[in-house]
Formats: sequence, C-alpha cells, structure tokens
Amino acid sequence: QLHLVESGGGLVQPGGSLRLSCAASGVSLEYYAIGWFRQAPGKEREGVFCISPYTDNTFRVDSVRGRFTISRDNAKATVSLQMNNLKPEDTAVYYCAAAKGCRLTADNFPSWGQGTQVTVSS
Repeated sequence: QLHLVESGGGLVQPGGSLRLSCAASGVSLEYYAIGWFRQAPGKEREGVFCISPYTDNTFRVDSVRGRFTISRDNAKATVSLQMNNLKPEDTAVYYCAAAKGCRLTADNFPSWGQGTQVTVSS
C-alpha cells in the first residue's frame, strides 16, 4: 500500500476556488489510478474524480461537471484536484486514494490518504 498525503484544503466562500494535491513519499503516482473522494458529516464516502494510469483518462461525478478538474504532474509526483465555483454542498473531508483502475467506488482503492477538510461557507 502507498502512503498518500493530501494538502490544500481550507475555508472558502461560495464561488471560490481551492486546489488539492495528493502525493506519495518516494513513489511516483504515474502508474496508479488516483481517485478523489469526499465525505460529508452523516453521509457515505463519495467518489468525485479519478485519473487513470498510462492514458490519463478521467472520470467524474455529474455534480462537479464544469467545476472540478483533475490533473497529474509526473515531474512532481502529484495529482491535483482543481475546484472552482465551490458550493456549500461541496463541504466535506476530501481524500485521495490509489488503485489499479478507475472504478470510482471506495472498495476499489486499497491505499488512502488521511483527508483534508474543505469548508465552503460565507
């Protein structure tokens, strides 16, 4: 399993932007599918976006269409989630996770980060 670390969470007003990053110490992420999940209080963990290994094909949920993008920087060994036009309903703990492929369900991902809080509020 990989040791993943997320960064970039915080408090932002509705309509604002945040950029989350996911990195693994000493390991390149380019050969892994990296997924971003979120979990709001009292709700199940939800798959948000995923980027495939080798092809960098991406998969996302409809609720973030046109607002979130995912990208991979192999030189920096990071995968980022750019979140624009944030809404209060985007408030959650965001996790990155690694797997062999982008089936966006939590049980497909054996390696997880510790999570980073994103709060969208005025």
